Amino acid sequence: MLIQSPSKTYTLDEYRLLEEKAEFRSEYDQGKIIPMTGGTIDHNRIVRNLVRLLDTAFEEKPYEVFSSDLRLWIPQYSKGTYPDVMVIAGQPVFNDNRIDEVINPCLIVEVLSKSTESYDRGNKFLYYRSIQEFTEYVLISQSDYFIEHYRKTRQGQWVLQEYRGDKIKITLESVGVSLVVQDIYSGVNFS
Repeated sequence: MLIQSPSKTYTLDEYRLLEEKAEFRSEYDQGKIIPMTGGTIDHNRIVRNLVRLLDTAFEEKPYEVFSSDLRLWIPQYSKGTYPDVMVIAGQPVFNDNRIDEVINPCLIVEVLSKSTESYDRGNKFLYYRSIQEFTEYVLISQSDYFIEHYRKTRQGQWVLQEYRGDKIKITLESVGVSLVVQDIYSGVNFS
């Protein structure tokens, strides 16, 4: 008979200390530490392209773009996660005065992988929606020119628009930027 020992529960402070020294990032979920999987080269190309495109577009605007090295804290769910790309309007608001945990993105982008796409579309999106400033969510496929774009209406409802093809423009209303899908996928090999 196989006996499983109960998994250890960590306090938020224990998690933060471990994360500061860790070689690999992990998410925090109500006391559980969940190791993050590595990304593919195309995943990284998409993230790099997005950060470059957004950073250039924000030159004269009050927005700042961050890649997956900055942790997002979701207070309502006691969850710490690392979105692939997030944008903050104005100044970052830090959780507990920490410079490695923000709580106020208006736009979040996740590049989908086979191991995370159900989570990114499901519970993760549910967690993100608890953030007051959050109004736009973009999910990008690595295997095809396909983007799912969710926008929060003034009535608080989320509306989905899908983009298929490389010549289409996607407009990110929360930050006043339009991007050509082909530029987001620059260098990606769909073989």
